[in-house]
Amino acid sequence: MKINLINPNTCTGMTEKIAESARAVALTTTDIIASSPSDGPESIESAFDEAIASAALLDVIQAGEAAQVDAHIIACFGDPALDAAREIATVPVIGIAGAAFQLASLISYRFGIVTTMTRTLPASEHLLHRYGYQHLCSGVRATDIAVLDLEETNDDIYLELKLECEKSIQSDGAEAIVLGCAGMSDLVARLSEDLQVSVIDGVAAAVKLAESLHQLGLKTCKIGQYGAPLTKAFHGRYQHWDNCSTTLKK
Repeated sequence: MKINLINPNTCTGMTEKIAESARAVALTTTDIIASSPSDGPESIESAFDEAIASAALLDVIQAGEAAQVDAHIIACFGDPALDAAREIATVPVIGIAGAAFQLASLISYRFGIVTTMTRTLPASEHLLHRYGYQHLCSGVRATDIAVLDLEETNDDIYLELKLECEKSIQSDGAEAIVLGCAGMSDLVARLSEDLQVSVIDGVAAAVKLAESLHQLGLKTCKIGQYGAPLTKAFHGRYQHWDNCSTTLKK
């Protein structure tokens, strides 16, 4: 199968890092096609960043549909533009936060989330409510590590992340840890060994869910909420979306 793995920010180094993590867990028959938009913010750390990145992200979803991929993964913990992406996709679209919550709920009674900036805590809490996992989460902790600092992690960054994970376990009662940024994906094995609990990376979780859905022949439902967008004219820089719904119906 072919997976369109999308880093919604424009940091190519981060895209390559996420791709390595995805390929490490993928089946030998799975082709990971990693990409990122050419326009938009270098990192996504606020609602403003997410809104600006979303339109460009949808362009990459559309390109993946044209390339006939079997699944799309949005590799940003905010799961930006997820509903819109599912409206324009015929194959599964998986957000890494939703994927991580699902797997964490299967192996622990209560899991903790350790993420990047303090200002993103409300976004993580919103996602928990959206997916219905708030009652299974022991709490969300921030490291105040900037997303771009995770492109090449050093010992100081690792120790700060490990410290917040330990607090989540010892103070909050977490039995497993969900990492709240795709840029943390390469630290799973080291953290799991040091903490002696399961550590879940959303990128890896999304890859395995995508493979499972493909094997089961399950695709995005195209009636109701995720039906194709209504046909209408788009103007200016978004004119290429004019034929989106017509293309999906063919």
